[in-house]
Amino acid sequence: MRDHFEIRDGDVAGRIGELTVPRAGVTVETPALLPVINPNIVTVSPARLESEFGAQILITNSYIIHKNDDLHEEALDVGLHEMLDFDGAIMTDSGSFQLAEYGDITVTTREILQFQYDIGTDIGTPVDIPTPPDVPREQAERELAVTEEALQDAEDVDTGEMLVNAPVQGSTYPDLREEAGRAAYETDLDVFPIGAVVPLMNSYRYDDMVDVVAGAKRGLGRDAPIHLFGAGHPMMFALAVAMGCDLFDSAAYALYARDGRYLTVRGTEHLEDLDYLPCSCPICTSHSPDELRAADETEQERLLAEHNLHVSFEELHRVKQAIRSGNLLELVEERARSHPAMLDGYRALLEHTDQLEREDPVSKGSFFYLSEESAFRPEVRRHHDRLARLDATGTVLLTQGGTPKGDQFDATWRVVPPFGPFPRALSETYPLTAEVPDRTDRAAYEMAAEGVARLAAENPETAFVLAHDGWPESALERVPDDVTTESIHSVSPENGEETV
Repeated sequence: MRDHFEIRDGDVAGRIGELTVPRAGVTVETPALLPVINPNIVTVSPARLESEFGAQILITNSYIIHKNDDLHEEALDVGLHEMLDFDGAIMTDSGSFQLAEYGDITVTTREILQFQYDIGTDIGTPVDIPTPPDVPREQAERELAVTEEALQDAEDVDTGEMLVNAPVQGSTYPDLREEAGRAAYETDLDVFPIGAVVPLMNSYRYDDMVDVVAGAKRGLGRDAPIHLFGAGHPMMFALAVAMGCDLFDSAAYALYARDGRYLTVRGTEHLEDLDYLPCSCPICTSHSPDELRAADETEQERLLAEHNLHVSFEELHRVKQAIRSGNLLELVEERARSHPAMLDGYRALLEHTDQLEREDPVSKGSFFYLSEESAFRPEVRRHHDRLARLDATGTVLLTQGGTPKGDQFDATWRVVPPFGPFPRALSETYPLTAEVPDRTDRAAYEMAAEGVARLAAENPETAFVLAHDGWPESALERVPDDVTTESIHSVSPENGEETV
């Protein structure tokens, strides 16, 4: 067990946690955003990130500091915290990004970790190889082996109270990501960044990103704090947290501002295209689009960067509240409707329902059925799996209507799409209290039929009658032949049933 990370609350695979950073003497609440600080170009000062935006942790690049003589000397002389004027936790990258971009760097894992320790880093990083997407498997395996050697080297460096990252690589091969996650978790390192996902996000391959993270999560223990390296756009925070990611670093707030781009939770806008500012942050309430456009280049960059930070931190607060309220997937669903690629990501997430179900709380506030994707949520899978625990004997009516007046049935169970059948005594238990639209879609009926089939398979000696309310043929085809099916409207008069 890693005693520096404690999970306080959870929903789906997302969690609110506490990451204790002993060298900084602080505890960071997760999910957390780490603004990226370029030591050569500071758009918003670290002191303001802490005092005005509530940043508890940030990230900078130790390799840039190491290679710049002036920064190198200053960092060794006064320490990283004084140099950046930041009291929270500071993570440093190792130069792996430069390695990926330029093909070579001039430090080893042992050298850069020692340097990170010497300048006062709180969470250091070894030199791993960020293998890009879609490379040949042989390359991914070869470079993963080099990364795992770097992790072994990192274990041998005396880092005192400095936490150390154990990056998880493996390109777009989920089984390699799982292997890498397992190998990293078996080390005595502390934080687990999932690397080389920026190219996937830049090309809107959110479904592939989900599969990569799901693979890594299968290899990592539940107590492993997970950093999604380079994931800084607020549009995808809810999805990434639902997958089980805890830390995000954002250079986007500054880089996008430099290009005149304005972040929202639904995507990115260009300042030149905006007639209105769809935000109520301090920047947007005190400036019009024309005023931002009229500002000089440096001032405009700063103002846009501050807006981008406000919207990013606000979204993380919204995600945390969704976890606390138990409706994180409803937020993911809302964000998924902002872009087709995000919808692909949400659908990919639900393809890992079995994995999500193991971490998803059994009981929470409410279940809102919002689209056909809701039919594949972990709560539906869990209900189907638990049908085996319920006794059904004799002749059982499964109905969307009320209770029959006669005694021709030994028991009457309710049927609610997408869950399917359950005893009436469970009607007030989560998630069977779900809010489902009257105009139910085909996927909900089909999943309810899967529940009927599951119950019938678990009780082969029981006679079931399904009284349905106009189910589509695609759903009725999933009901076993030995289950009698009738429409509520034809069954009610003959059985004396009180319909609802």
